[in-house]
Amino acid sequence: MERLHLLSTHMALEHDQDCGRQRPLSAYEQHVFISDVAMPNGRTLPVLKTLLNSACERNCNYCPFRAGRDFQRVLFTPEEFARLFMDLHRRGACQGLFLSSGILGGGMRTQDQLIDAVEILRFKLGFRGYIHLKIMPGAEKDQVLRGMQLADRVSINLEGPNPTRLARLAPLKKFDEELLKPLYWVEELRRNLPSYQGWGHRWPSTTTQFVVGAVEESDLELLSVTEQLNRQVHLQRAYYSAFDPIPDTPLAEHAPTPLVRQNRLYEASFLLRDYGFDLEEMPFEPTGNLPQDEDPKLAWAHANLAQQPIDLNRADRLQLLRVPGIGPKGAEALLRARRINKLTCLEDLVYLGISTKRAASFILLNGKRPDFQPRLF
Repeated sequence: MERLHLLSTHMALEHDQDCGRQRPLSAYEQHVFISDVAMPNGRTLPVLKTLLNSACERNCNYCPFRAGRDFQRVLFTPEEFARLFMDLHRRGACQGLFLSSGILGGGMRTQDQLIDAVEILRFKLGFRGYIHLKIMPGAEKDQVLRGMQLADRVSINLEGPNPTRLARLAPLKKFDEELLKPLYWVEELRRNLPSYQGWGHRWPSTTTQFVVGAVEESDLELLSVTEQLNRQVHLQRAYYSAFDPIPDTPLAEHAPTPLVRQNRLYEASFLLRDYGFDLEEMPFEPTGNLPQDEDPKLAWAHANLAQQPIDLNRADRLQLLRVPGIGPKGAEALLRARRINKLTCLEDLVYLGISTKRAASFILLNGKRPDFQPRLF
């Protein structure tokens, strides 16, 4: 347990995935790093986020686990890690697992160890719950397939938006060959092999992650590759981690990235994935970054809808999704409601769960702007 505590403490320093919110831990759970992870069905799941080992031969400039950094390294065999996780699971400390690792002996060897640990969990110890498995740089296609047959989610972190930026973040990693190609392998395998070969008779979802603000990349660069991956490999989600300097690394003196920039990237990525927006419609500033003083949907609406509001009784679903305060669920509720009666006042929208404070400036009801009291401050 002491070694897992060290690994989990180290993992808490690593940039987050799954947007897991660290929750208050019980006295027992304080020995490990448990994170509440948002699941596709909307519920949260307590997940152990840890490494199989914290020794690494790579020299990534931002990473707490980089080679040569002076701290206590911890290594587990696949068997002892699997048994320790099951002990935590049986005690009720966690219901799922996010498993990554430092790279030791090459990406293929490290991937084999990760796969061994998950195979022991699944087939020897009988764990049927959620597993998010990292794909290591340098893993082979057959290893990616095996990971897809064992996990509910797999991820390959691009870290930078292109080879030039990645070279400044992680000099030994190869953007196209080691990181981008496996994402395309996952989509190819999902497309060409029957889904019953995946865990639970379905293929896992795929995510990636970017380090934001460490090497002067722009939001336009980050969102360009995100949009490409959404379209070409059906990425479930891109994660953006605001850079936070780690002592005794080459980027230790670099300023941290404001969290508001991270949040704006998430908001824009959801507009691209779920709201029908194109990259060209994002309200980029001349620097290539998003404005930080308001969210991108509101910025777009101020530029495009303030003088040409949308009639909620006539608009189609994609038009409705352009209105601040109306999300996918709100749009569907609105479409259902207006089949019965016309929408005539803001109270109708409140009943449907739509934020009238955000929407009122950009809509028409019965061909007229609704009566509302705008905020002065």
